[in-house]
Amino acid sequence: MPVVSSRGASGGVAVSVVVIVYNDARRLPDAVRSVLEQSLRSVEVVIVDDASTDGSARVAERFAASHPDRVRVVRLPENSGGCGRPRNVGLEHARGDHVMFLDSDDTLDRHACRTLLAAAEETGADLVSGRCVRVFTDTGEERAWYPGQYRRSAVYESVLDNPDLLYDTLSTNKCYRRDFIERAGLRFVEGLHYEDLLWSAQAYLAARRIAVVPHRVYNWAVVRRGPNLSITNRRADLRNFADRLAVHRAVDEEFLWHGAAGLKRRKDAKFLNHDLILYLRELRSRDAEYRREFLDLAREYLAELGPAAFEEGRPIPAIAGLMVLCGDYDAALAAADYRPRKGVRPTLSTDLVERDGRVYWCDRHLDGAFARRVLDVTDLGVHSAPFRSFKLGGRVTSVTRRGSEVRVAGDAVNPLGRIAPDRLTGRLEFRDRQRKGRAFSVPAAVSTDGRRIRWEASFHPGRVIRPIGLVDQTFGLWLVLSADGRNVTVRLTSSDVGYEEPGLAVRPRLTRVAGDFMEFYVPESGELALRTVARGAIARATLPLARRIAASGGGARIWRAVTRRERAVLAALRSRRTKIAVYNALLRRLPIRRGTVVFESHLGAQYSDNPKYVYEELRRRKTGHRAVWSYRGAAKGFPADAELVRRGSWAYYHALARAEFWVDNQGFPAGLVKRPETTYLQTWHGSAYKRMGLDEPRTKAGTRARRERMRAMVERYDHFLIRSEHDRRTLVRGLGVTADLLPTGYPRNDPLVNGGDPGELDALRRRLGLPAGRTVVLYAPTFRADEKGRPERRFEIPFDLGRFVRELGGTHVLLVRAHYLSAVVVPPGLGHAVVDVGEVHDVTPLLLLSDVLVTDYSSLMFDYALLDRPMVFHTPDADAYVSRRGAYFDLAEVAPGPVVTGEDELFDALREARSGPDRHAGRRRRFAERFGEYDTGSAAKAVVDAIFAGGPRG
Repeated sequence: MPVVSSRGASGGVAVSVVVIVYNDARRLPDAVRSVLEQSLRSVEVVIVDDASTDGSARVAERFAASHPDRVRVVRLPENSGGCGRPRNVGLEHARGDHVMFLDSDDTLDRHACRTLLAAAEETGADLVSGRCVRVFTDTGEERAWYPGQYRRSAVYESVLDNPDLLYDTLSTNKCYRRDFIERAGLRFVEGLHYEDLLWSAQAYLAARRIAVVPHRVYNWAVVRRGPNLSITNRRADLRNFADRLAVHRAVDEEFLWHGAAGLKRRKDAKFLNHDLILYLRELRSRDAEYRREFLDLAREYLAELGPAAFEEGRPIPAIAGLMVLCGDYDAALAAADYRPRKGVRPTLSTDLVERDGRVYWCDRHLDGAFARRVLDVTDLGVHSAPFRSFKLGGRVTSVTRRGSEVRVAGDAVNPLGRIAPDRLTGRLEFRDRQRKGRAFSVPAAVSTDGRRIRWEASFHPGRVIRPIGLVDQTFGLWLVLSADGRNVTVRLTSSDVGYEEPGLAVRPRLTRVAGDFMEFYVPESGELALRTVARGAIARATLPLARRIAASGGGARIWRAVTRRERAVLAALRSRRTKIAVYNALLRRLPIRRGTVVFESHLGAQYSDNPKYVYEELRRRKTGHRAVWSYRGAAKGFPADAELVRRGSWAYYHALARAEFWVDNQGFPAGLVKRPETTYLQTWHGSAYKRMGLDEPRTKAGTRARRERMRAMVERYDHFLIRSEHDRRTLVRGLGVTADLLPTGYPRNDPLVNGGDPGELDALRRRLGLPAGRTVVLYAPTFRADEKGRPERRFEIPFDLGRFVRELGGTHVLLVRAHYLSAVVVPPGLGHAVVDVGEVHDVTPLLLLSDVLVTDYSSLMFDYALLDRPMVFHTPDADAYVSRRGAYFDLAEVAPGPVVTGEDELFDALREARSGPDRHAGRRRRFAERFGEYDTGSAAKAVVDAIFAGGPRG
């Protein structure tokens, strides 16, 4: 029987908080104090000690002695091995009208009990849930647990009203009515881990009303390494996974008993989306026996789920589950690698395959229709996504040593042969796993046969790898490829090569006290890595002692404080706020570099638009100006004779501070104070159909601070280009421009008036593979924004590309040009008639190559009108778009071409544009006269004459 210590009794307890503890004397006081210091006073603490062998019982008794009316202690005679039994015992001794649960390593927010109790009383809910925040003890970083569930207060009559509640399966960030617990017969399962999953499912199903509050109530301490991992974080123990599956099966029975098949499908999808992926990501670091047993357990459970779970799960986790079910270990781990996480680029480590115009995860398991559906990743755009959006996956296949020289070799995927052998180089990097940006590297020989990339590197470790020691104990292996002017990062893994013999002899800068060798190992993150070890007599004697001192109570605290401070300082130095502050206080006081021009187009995304044509006019005249181009992402496509600076870097702010001229078409960073000696030419990037700036509904409804930031940015302009009086009435007014207006027209439109460079156009035609005799249709929509005004990264083409190819592919070719803030996916099997031209920086040559423009609300309509060629306006979402964004005129009344909403109308209009009567010629001419009156083909010359005449000054 448990031993109960009661230090007094009092009635009227509003909330009982059951705190369970096992061998956690150090952290228990913080947990208990977080309850005793609640702003709601009628709270009691029931501490259940699960037969601790450290000082936990004494700590608990001291609290009971000092707070006899609020703290009671229950000691179990033997350890239960989990959380279920002590929580059930705590329930039996709780006296409050409501009950909460707290683990000894966590804490409650000071107002948690008051917040949850108030919601329970106001709504009459049986169960109230609040926001939990995970606090990572090694870094202090905080991450909200399923934040989407806690954006606003809500009340649900049943879990069926919001099945996504099932994603938050914690029992600890919730408050339960005591009479509800008894009425529903709720108790935690004993003898199994993950008891929360079953408890929460039963509670959600039984609750007559559920309330959610957006307030922080629970602080979940997450220990990612060390001896004090929580039970649920001990995934290296196979029992952990076996218990999870046992609890999932029990939850399945609950759903089936309640006739909640839909909830079961949601739960099964969560298992794929979350649970399975957690283990797969770490599987490379486990030994062969663990992997075999894990896969056997997982396969058995996945076979019970049925196809519906895979259909409801997210695409990549569904692929991972299917590959486990099929016994394809490599393809399953590749799927776990690719699942995007916040702040971490996914790794593409599978050989994609194309079949019948569709792209599949791998070339295996494609016999059945179900597997083909799951493995079809065409619509995810993996095959066409830019390399900067993910890392490639590679392997180390051999490590050999000849004397002091080590040779490391391996291979990497080359998805659909996208990396060509021409000018392919590489280097092998050893990256500090604790300090981002610190690395050692050696050249690597690389080659490709089109399907895989082979690489090898030979080096002397003692000469190349010079760690400091103690502070940089582990280094990850990475391959960096340079292909076609772009860097491609390759994450290296391995689980099949023996590494113990070829340990690398190194010389830490702290001498042999900090070790003398580095050995290969695979951490839970999955990449191959090196860690410092001691082999020589001196190192064997000193390294363990140095590590103990560093890890001891005082040493560990000091070291954690130092490393946290270091990370904070580095983060501050890299932050935009710091750079802007340094720019305003110091950099802009540096001497101006006369003749220096900083160019930027679309926030550094492209070498294009009006800044490009101003730059090329300066270059043509050989004025002697020094050009600096801002870029973000890849530095590909920018002029070879220009200096490049990465947007947002220190070099970028330094260049802006010392430039005599700024030229861009959108906006240099907000907060920068332009110095009087710098001339800012704002070229803008198109005339306005949709309302802009201060005229935009979202800006009008926004905060005053938002409008003031916009005004401050615009007030920096010295000159502003316009191409018509329409611009003066709309753009100038909407943006609040007070700068000198230059009615020169747009430099980017000079080629549209003058015909462009035939050689450039022929080269682009060949590059795009445009067949002779077909009508070239350019589809160029504007971007769409979400509710918060952020651009939707993925633009879904609102008509059937397959139908276009079937009906018009013999006579037409479609160029798809997404807005630079968005991306589209074009199935590769349609490549003979549909071409994604998003990688072409400048749209002007594309306009010149096309015979017909299909757009919606894009400002390209104003430019293309200068060519006097057919236009079709495909606007299936016109009402919603205009109501949300607003417009300066009625497109249907003014448009120089047909305005269509359906697919049939669109294809008919394209047929007519090729061979039918030109019924819109008059409207096009009037449109061009109204909106392009200053575009005469000499804008670039006029701008250079007005701004840069006479060459660099000084």
